[in-house]
Amino acid sequence: MMNRLKLGIPKGSLQEATLELFSRAGWKIAISSRNYVPTIDDAEIECLLVRAQEMSRYVETGALDAGITGHDWVVETGSDVEELAELVYAKQRLSRVKWVLAVHEDSAIRQPRDLQGKVIATEIVRITERYLQRHEVSARVDFSWGATEVKVPQLADAIVEVTETGSSLRANRLRIVDTVLESATVFIINRAAAADTWKKEKAENLILMLQGAIAAASKVGLLLNVRREDLDRVVAILPALKKPTISMLSDPEWVAVNTIVEESVVRQILPKLKAANAQGIVEYPLNKIVL
Repeated sequence: MMNRLKLGIPKGSLQEATLELFSRAGWKIAISSRNYVPTIDDAEIECLLVRAQEMSRYVETGALDAGITGHDWVVETGSDVEELAELVYAKQRLSRVKWVLAVHEDSAIRQPRDLQGKVIATEIVRITERYLQRHEVSARVDFSWGATEVKVPQLADAIVEVTETGSSLRANRLRIVDTVLESATVFIINRAAAADTWKKEKAENLILMLQGAIAAASKVGLLLNVRREDLDRVVAILPALKKPTISMLSDPEWVAVNTIVEESVVRQILPKLKAANAQGIVEYPLNKIVL
């Protein structure tokens, strides 16, 4: 009987970003609009769509061997699972997210102790209650099913809400008072599965490729030719990961330079490279970087 890793794929806000990440890592996952069992082009992996909020509970019980969810939901549910690795990506960009305490921009609440006797709406009730305990504040914490930003000030005095950029909070005229928890997407595994040599190795190999795809997402490769006499000027312009690779060409007076840079800096350095007498400059995309 073939070994299989039962893997939970997050349904909801992380879904599209996760499918794209797997694609760049080398796995094609297909999801039908009416089916919660995705297909994947790897006979050793069996996928199931599960809400990120519930993922860690199913991994803890062994219904799933492993899954991708937020560290915040592992903390909120108190699930006994092993976090094998961080996968730093979110719905909108490659970054961590923050759960923040926010109030209406005109609110008199300026610090946690001002919450005494107030009402707070949030999805992460347990984390928020522990936050209040740390600050020795007594307040009512109501579970919010969504659209939490619009509940202030009519339905709640404050909210604890997740944000990547803060744009939604600003659009709803909310002001951040404090950060309650910083979180990232994590790859979690069941304790028994982690003790299984095959499943642990399969999960670690999967993580290696996913992290390689994340590392490459904002970077590109640059390949160029330059005369030896101009090499030092060109190399001084390049912000390489380590050092650029320099190769000999058939003409001994010329060398090829290959390096990896942040895509965002290409528009700044390419004119400088041209001015330093670099020629045949090629920018190419990257799928994975394994450090």
